Amino acid sequence: QVPLVESGGALVQAGGSLTLTCEASGRGFSINTMGWYRQDPGKQREQVATITRGGRTTYANSVEGRFTISKDNVKNTVYLQMNGLKPEDTAVYYCNAAPVPHITWGQGTQVTVSS
Repeated sequence: QVPLVESGGALVQAGGSLTLTCEASGRGFSINTMGWYRQDPGKQREQVATITRGGRTTYANSVEGRFTISKDNVKNTVYLQMNGLKPEDTAVYYCNAAPVPHITWGQGTQVTVSS
């Protein structure tokens, strides 16, 4: 059973919007803080946004004001609303626990932003 499944990635033009979804499977799944991460080929994976069980959020400087992380505790689902997308946002996006991503990584979802 895959614990994390990301979806919603696509090819969009600069300035466009996307909403990514992360579904966490498993009975009794309970993580205090979840995060979205991204990785471009040849670069290190970086943390983009986090959200606590209580709803407190943090964002990387590069996405502050453009991205919004949210969650549904009942559905074990975490979302990433991305607005004002830029070519530099192009990457594979993953979700995982935060600040330490200790869950087996999912396959991620590809976001490509064309200029």
